[in-house]
Amino acid sequence: MLREWFDRKQQSAIAQSLPGLTGPRYPRHSGAWSALRKRLQAEPGLRVIDTGYTSPTNINFLTNLGHSVFLADLEVDAYGENWITGADEDDNPIWNAQGYLEHTLNFSGRTFDMVLLWSALDYLPEPLVAPVVAHLFASMNPGGQVLSFFHTKTKGEEAVRSRFHLTDGDDVEMQLAQQIPIQRCFTNRSIERLFAGWSGHRQFLAKDSISEVIMTR
Repeated sequence: MLREWFDRKQQSAIAQSLPGLTGPRYPRHSGAWSALRKRLQAEPGLRVIDTGYTSPTNINFLTNLGHSVFLADLEVDAYGENWITGADEDDNPIWNAQGYLEHTLNFSGRTFDMVLLWSALDYLPEPLVAPVVAHLFASMNPGGQVLSFFHTKTKGEEAVRSRFHLTDGDDVEMQLAQQIPIQRCFTNRSIERLFAGWSGHRQFLAKDSISEVIMTR
């Protein structure tokens, strides 16, 4: 079973494992992206958070439609810095979740309409998952939407971490990203619990091992 946290040496090794992105891009049909793309094309002036290693493709696509973009590499920031402040009585690490949020998701009071969260929640250390979701909830406008991908397997090629690039069609392009071991697979029930208090969610079935969900604030 994969460990849900990494000590300082392991975090440093992960952060230096690959220089961002590597290899070709592969198209993947995405019903969730198709739904959000229609909103982006119909409503200019939205504020969007795109998570992951910087994608000029995504920046250009969103800004050309008249939207503003905030970038955040949630997973690399989680493991590339030392957010472990000590250990509890059972010798489990104590994570500085507030410090991580202030470093990675400091919006300076801005609120957002859409978050492209991609598969970040599958790779974050467990102590950071719920704080990230709560922070996004507090930082979004009513009716704001979060696109999240969830892996259904923790082994093999299906668990490889990828960066997702936007297209003007119903596909997103997948590209091999800096590798971080997948931490968990969410069930439908655990996704609902994690996003409890949100006004609703829409799930999209896919033929591969990735489940797509749009959460609405």
